[in-house]
Amino acid sequence: MGESTKLSAVIDGQTGKLVLKEGFQADSVAWASFTNDISKSGWAQLEVTTSAAYDDALQAYAAGAVEGAVTSQLIRDQWNNTVSGYCVLGEQGYDPVYCKKLQDYIVTNLQWVAEQIEKEPSSPYWHQVQLALLQVQGMEDAYSGQLSFPTKVPNLNPFGFLLFQMVGDLFDLEGALNKPSLLRTLGSGSCSALVKLLPGNKELLVAHATWDEYTAMLRILKKYSFSFHLSPKGKTPIPGAVQAFSSYPGAIFSTDDFYILSSGLIALETTIDNSNPALWKYVVPEGTVMAWLRNIAANRLANTGKEWADVFSKFNSGTYNNQWMIVDYKLFKPGSAYNTQDQLFTVLEQMPGSVVVKDKTKELYNTGYWASYNVPYYKEVFDDMDYDEMVKKYGSWFSHNMSPRAQIFRRDQTSVTDLESMVKLMRYNNYEEDPLSECEKCDPKPNAANAIASRCDLNPANGTYPFKALGQRSHGATDMKMTSFSMYKEYEMLAVSGPTWDQVPAFQWSTSPYSGLLHMGHPDRWDFDQVSVKWSTD
Repeated sequence: MGESTKLSAVIDGQTGKLVLKEGFQADSVAWASFTNDISKSGWAQLEVTTSAAYDDALQAYAAGAVEGAVTSQLIRDQWNNTVSGYCVLGEQGYDPVYCKKLQDYIVTNLQWVAEQIEKEPSSPYWHQVQLALLQVQGMEDAYSGQLSFPTKVPNLNPFGFLLFQMVGDLFDLEGALNKPSLLRTLGSGSCSALVKLLPGNKELLVAHATWDEYTAMLRILKKYSFSFHLSPKGKTPIPGAVQAFSSYPGAIFSTDDFYILSSGLIALETTIDNSNPALWKYVVPEGTVMAWLRNIAANRLANTGKEWADVFSKFNSGTYNNQWMIVDYKLFKPGSAYNTQDQLFTVLEQMPGSVVVKDKTKELYNTGYWASYNVPYYKEVFDDMDYDEMVKKYGSWFSHNMSPRAQIFRRDQTSVTDLESMVKLMRYNNYEEDPLSECEKCDPKPNAANAIASRCDLNPANGTYPFKALGQRSHGATDMKMTSFSMYKEYEMLAVSGPTWDQVPAFQWSTSPYSGLLHMGHPDRWDFDQVSVKWSTD
């Protein structure tokens, strides 16, 4: 294993201020254990725990502080690799009109959120929102070496660590605020997911493969064990007090997203892009909460899939629009048939202006699986986000039933009979031989984006493609995570870091067309095996 670091946040007896000390302290507000094994496995691993002896707000700030301190080098590298030039005067791509709009939007939104927190101090929802903001502030303060616990709702820098949290929201804010050059490429897939019942319903597997830019491949597997309560002065603990998830330096949530929660829920998503400009009118700074905050609130407060959807649907920002899948392992009984009373599987789709939620347990049991691949399932979402027009213009990539991944999942999901075969499918890319990976309007026709685990870097630079997402770029499936009914109670998962190399060559920065892109802290060659993720804390 890599180098291990342990750090505690404690209250200084003389000054009464929060300070950081090496190792574990008996009177800690929060403590962290961090191991950087990226060079050998592609993953770092972090555990952060807080003490119920202190109030929730101090716990949250301290949790951010210890994480910011122990992961500071990775945060620095991730910042430089991914967001350092975003809306920075003089940097390439700086757009003064857009950046001013974005800054005003974020500031106005944070002010409105702060007002709600102050108006409803006993609200479980606003309490969790405030704790999340305090956690981000604690992380940023520790990173800068200036710990100072805020007496009110923290006034976060719009272009500071908030950017790590808002990476998904920014994709849609760019469209809503008319940014001329968008970060997100038309048709850019963002994740593959599969929920799979094994034969005889003996086991239920949940897996997720992130699709992302290769510059973002600094990864941390995190476990948070927080002693938060439903209200600031209450004694009832939150249902999602313990969370295990895949994440990144500087982020206090997954962003992939993939979560194992102490409530017994598994939450995961794949992104669905909005192609209907008329919907952007619903993206407004007041009366809405950014998706990353609504995600955190739902993960912490919900006991059931329906509750998760109810919490998440409040104050819909219309940004980071996703298909969310919530599996309630508490309701799964190995070997049992479908029970009409059980709402084991909930599917939510968000678009600007509305959220559609339905229980899909019956369909999961009838088909044996649920696959997700960046195309809306619900007809009203599909139609309102103009996917029907995208199919007419660009073809099956935007079709729910006939997109390449839909067809591959439909054909190959029956091959999943255990953990290893699930990992194999989620890392699948045999684009040169699989007819389902062909692109009719591409030259050459075999396309490395048309797979469960995309490898766009393998597409020829001189090829012709109907839209840029199918061309050569530093983008693909950058990981795989999965858990099962037999694993989730211990927050265990199997995980693989980096672009797939099962049936294609391993990605290597020094020999790729992208060696000039910033990739500080990255291994050169990404040919890591899967790891079995276990945790030291109960």
